[in-house]
Amino acid sequence: MKFKIFAVLLSSLFVTVSCTDLDEDLYDRVEDNNFGTTPDEIDALVGGAYSSLRGFSDEISNAFPGSEFVFFLNEVVSDEATIPTRGTNWYDGGVYQRAQNHTWLAEDGIILSAWRYCYAGIAKVNSIIYQVDQSGLTEAEKTPIYAELRSVRAYYYYMLLDMFGNVPIVTDFEDTGLPSNSSRQEVYNFVEAELLESLPYLKSEIVYSKFTKNVAYALLARLYLNSEAFVGTPRWQDCINMCQNISGYTLEPDYFANFLTENENSSETIFAIPYDNDAGTIGNYMNSMSLHYLHRLTVSASGNDFPWSANGMSAQPGVYSSFAEIDMRREAILIGDQINVATNSVIMMDNGSPLTYTEEISSLTDAQENEGGRLFKYETKVGEQWERDHDLVIIRYAEILIMQAECYVRLGNPDGAIPFLTQITERAGTDMPDMIDLQFINQESLREFIFEGKRRTDTIRFGTFFEPWWEKGSTEPYRAIFPIPATVLSTNTNLTQNPGY
Repeated sequence: MKFKIFAVLLSSLFVTVSCTDLDEDLYDRVEDNNFGTTPDEIDALVGGAYSSLRGFSDEISNAFPGSEFVFFLNEVVSDEATIPTRGTNWYDGGVYQRAQNHTWLAEDGIILSAWRYCYAGIAKVNSIIYQVDQSGLTEAEKTPIYAELRSVRAYYYYMLLDMFGNVPIVTDFEDTGLPSNSSRQEVYNFVEAELLESLPYLKSEIVYSKFTKNVAYALLARLYLNSEAFVGTPRWQDCINMCQNISGYTLEPDYFANFLTENENSSETIFAIPYDNDAGTIGNYMNSMSLHYLHRLTVSASGNDFPWSANGMSAQPGVYSSFAEIDMRREAILIGDQINVATNSVIMMDNGSPLTYTEEISSLTDAQENEGGRLFKYETKVGEQWERDHDLVIIRYAEILIMQAECYVRLGNPDGAIPFLTQITERAGTDMPDMIDLQFINQESLREFIFEGKRRTDTIRFGTFFEPWWEKGSTEPYRAIFPIPATVLSTNTNLTQNPGY
């Protein structure tokens, strides 16, 4: 059947097909002319595209968006976060050290996981589009469904454009040939066209966690903001225009309201990936990856009502200090003595030292268990499981404000940035600088979006990605994109490795 044929094709892109789950929640066993006649059937079909955003894990890679691979890839190669080796923990063949040093390899699993996350999602969307093609829906009924599905697929291709640049564009479920690379410009054009052509048929109203006009405008704004970095053509005014099309959102008065366990009612969230542990969703354990093994004792008197943590990702030295003391967003990084709620005393680690999180990290290759400020942005409370219940925030209204501010500065009108930045700084409790320049916006972006998976892209756009920082020297320009994974190249000989690798 065609599902099996397509699986062979996609194996050339992400090595194995077990991650596509083409039978899950899909109606390939229902006769085509009997499917798509009820709203529930349509919702279930399109829902499969959104559920793919939660990622997957198998024997080859861990491709959850909030895992130590997909999310952390864009964090630990930036100036924001790091995963230091602590004794024998978190060495993993040196993959995180190479990420920090910008010496990653095409063989690294962290690279493969990000690639497979995107192409597994694309495979899912393409299979659903095929089913819609074969359904009993009229063309008028199919059109808004296609728009939504193409927009989800464009989101995956935006990630590939950002991370890998020159990637295959695969849209035809029935095409069984091995794909070749498209240029980064061609991928850029594809993402833009898919979103622009879908926009007229997307819903205008706010629909939580679904692709609407607002979400498409926001993704186009991201595309245009990074246009010069992606393809060498600045499109600052186009970014502003897309941002100004977005309506219906306001900043939450409390910054951390966006990151509560029940954060689905935020007035600021434009797009999020929903999670619910009781419903069986998996892969949302980003919070659990950062805190110390004994951190549960700071939350639960018994230590049994909070999950074990993995003591992994930390803020890089200097990041915590980049926040003013009055900046409420500073609390997104946890520093200082960690108190046992049962004894009201500082927790002692197994080596007899106090569990006191420090901003400084003595060594990337041999850090102490307590070193590094910890991710503390999402709510932490008694009763949580390893798989957290908060929704993973992808796009917030704050980003729309800061994008416009940056574009006005780049267009030579820093005064035009003031109304947008003022909203951000007033909520944070900080002061506006006397001079608004790109350096300020770069640092304000770090502070506002700390641990939200955006930092690598931002530093490339601002050029700081290529400069030395903690435990990293200068970075060669070709590393602005990652290599195509070695196993993918070996499976599909039609692909060409990115330049420099």
